[in-house]
Amino acid sequence: MSDSNLVFHSGSCHCGAVKWQCEGPKILKAITCNCSICKKKQNHHFIVSKECFRLLEGKQFLTTYQFNQKLAQHSFCQICGVQSFYVPRSNPNDVAIMPHCIDSDTVEKIEWTTFDGENWEETMKHQAPKAFSLKQTK
Repeated sequence: MSDSNLVFHSGSCHCGAVKWQCEGPKILKAITCNCSICKKKQNHHFIVSKECFRLLEGKQFLTTYQFNQKLAQHSFCQICGVQSFYVPRSNPNDVAIMPHCIDSDTVEKIEWTTFDGENWEETMKHQAPKAFSLKQTK
């Protein structure tokens, strides 16, 4: 991917206590998942490497929820309850970002892919989320 396709997306939770920035493409490759937690939260996300993500404000307002194998780190704002990013089980060295929490006008388009998280183990054998995501390193 050429550098001209990369931008800095700025985002936040609803109340603005948690603010972040990530380097990513103008055209996002986002995932819609139907695993138990994504279904309940209507979680849609795109993934960038941790090196491309920077928490700007609000670390003290984040709390983390974990379940099952405790690999994913579902962080959310303690004040407003919004999860604008998290560390996914599928990509523990990356950050999953909710495109609807981007505040800047930097997204040109979102291309959606469905991941069958309800059948996680079987789906991971042939459709790992890494294949959908930007694996950008600086």
